[in-house]
Amino acid sequence: MSYSISAAFKAGALALLTALPLSSALAHNLEIHGSNTVGATLAPMLVTGYLEQIGNGSVQTGATGVENEKILGVTSEGGPLSVLVAAHGSSTGFRTLASGQAGIWASSRPVKQSEADQVNAQADLTALESEHVIAIDGLAILVHPSNPVSSLSIQTLGQIFAGEIRNWSELGGPDHAISLYARDDRSGTWDTFKSLVLGKTYTLDSSAMRYESNDQLSDDVSRDPGGIGFSGLASVRNSKLLAISDGNAPALKPNQLTVASEDYPLSRRLFMYTMGNQTPEFPRGLIEFALGNEGQALVAESGFISQNPIAVKPELDSSVPDTFKRLTAEYQRLTVNFRFSEGRTKLDNKAQRDLLRVIDYLEQHGRSADDLLLIGFADAQSHELRAQMISELRALSVRKALHQTGLPRVAYTGYGQYMPVGGSGNQRNGRVEVWTGRDNFPILPLSPPTNRPGQWTSKTTTASPST
Repeated sequence: MSYSISAAFKAGALALLTALPLSSALAHNLEIHGSNTVGATLAPMLVTGYLEQIGNGSVQTGATGVENEKILGVTSEGGPLSVLVAAHGSSTGFRTLASGQAGIWASSRPVKQSEADQVNAQADLTALESEHVIAIDGLAILVHPSNPVSSLSIQTLGQIFAGEIRNWSELGGPDHAISLYARDDRSGTWDTFKSLVLGKTYTLDSSAMRYESNDQLSDDVSRDPGGIGFSGLASVRNSKLLAISDGNAPALKPNQLTVASEDYPLSRRLFMYTMGNQTPEFPRGLIEFALGNEGQALVAESGFISQNPIAVKPELDSSVPDTFKRLTAEYQRLTVNFRFSEGRTKLDNKAQRDLLRVIDYLEQHGRSADDLLLIGFADAQSHELRAQMISELRALSVRKALHQTGLPRVAYTGYGQYMPVGGSGNQRNGRVEVWTGRDNFPILPLSPPTNRPGQWTSKTTTASPST
């Protein structure tokens, strides 16, 4: 992989950036290829922030003459620096990373196993040093502002986009034919929608109009009274946002808490992938900037959801059991959930970084381990007590990880299979929430508790809706 700067660029990089369009064949210090969701706004903002940090003077932006491509440049002590951001779809980013053309692959979906296998000899793209979650996004379901429909289930959404439901009157709306707007096949946004909504049950109706750009799709939906489409959360613009439900879980709109915690059923992670320990210093520095506090502040500014935790007091509606309301009455919830690798008890790559973010939050706000409460949840099990045990073991696993990271003796409990955020069998139900705010909470043992759901002892707390 080459990161050399051509002599022509050294001679007049910044002048070129502000003059005629630059050819994408020009050698750059770094090329970022992939997702339009990431590359349209977020990646250029992160690159600009990083170049401002390491360069001298203002960052200049230029074009390549190709749609959805940008070049950003700055002078530095070592000479001019330039970064190409090409946003043509997540799948294009993998191909350029694998070929050595791109130093960073921007993706709005996780790496596929078939892709990881292709480069396994060079790097493990599923490992912590290669897979970097830079932001959380909610897949926004958009309709015209005048549409009275406010929520849909994932199943109904699948029927709409498969063409099985063709008029809004079938959903309690006006007598308007439904027009479908969808991202194109190269898009990670499309991959996410196909996986989470269509699945193996539905196929996108042939009448759907396809788009490379999130923004253009949203703008067209906002002008069509019969329109419905999907985009990244940062591209809602003038369209109306719908709440979405999964199974028996309540319908949720994407917001700071529901998306950051990934409780929203169409939430997704935005990634940057690198070639592990082979990654050169410049792209490695950009990744660390993006994952840090300053980078995450830019994530929020761009319209996506930052991973820097904040404390919020959730609005708990009538579906939330009274026992849970009492349990959390004196707490606020942090906008982070700890999740596990699929089918494993090991914390996933995002959770590994979130451990440090929680500790950083406590340090910034003058708090300690005594101010935290971890609440574990499980998916539906064959027996209530089995779910209770699984939920407590999940919380205990996070407690141990925090201890190893430098935060000992955090309080924990389990809430079993109650309060699911997805349908039965959905991996999102198995999670550990983080609550903060109450002082002098009892210190809990490292051994799993044995008391029945609904009881309170000096060793642990458990609760169920039946008490």
